[in-house]
Order: sequence, then C-alpha cells, then structure tokens
Amino acid sequence: MGITEDMLVCQVLELDPDLEEVFLQYDMNCGECSAGERETILEAAEGHGVDVELLLKSLNEVVVQKASAR
Repeated sequence: MGITEDMLVCQVLELDPDLEEVFLQYDMNCGECSAGERETILEAAEGHGVDVELLLKSLNEVVVQKASAR
C-alpha cells in the first residue's frame, strides 16, 4: 500500500514519523501544523504550492527504501 493524495497528513506521519523530513524538503512543516490532522496530502500540497505528484513520489520512495532495507 502506497501513500496516496487522499490520505490525511497525520495518517502518513503516523505510518512513519521520519516522513516529516520529506515534507520539510518541500518547505511543508506538517509535523508542527494542526491542519495536518484534517488536511489530505493533496490539500496540503495545494496550500503550499507543491506539485502533489512529486511529493507523493518522494514520500513513496522513502517508504520503499525503508521496506527493502529490512
């Protein structure tokens, strides 16, 4: 199961708190923002002017890398 644009930011961070680093690479401080509890990845990306496809690619790459390292 990959990360999708309809997932809430808080759900993604619950899956792996280290994913906050990916958000920070896009100048999205989602771990500190209360909106992450109710915003989807798509809504957060749009709110920050970030290409959601690039963000999803980055998030999912980290997930795959961690899974293959196990």
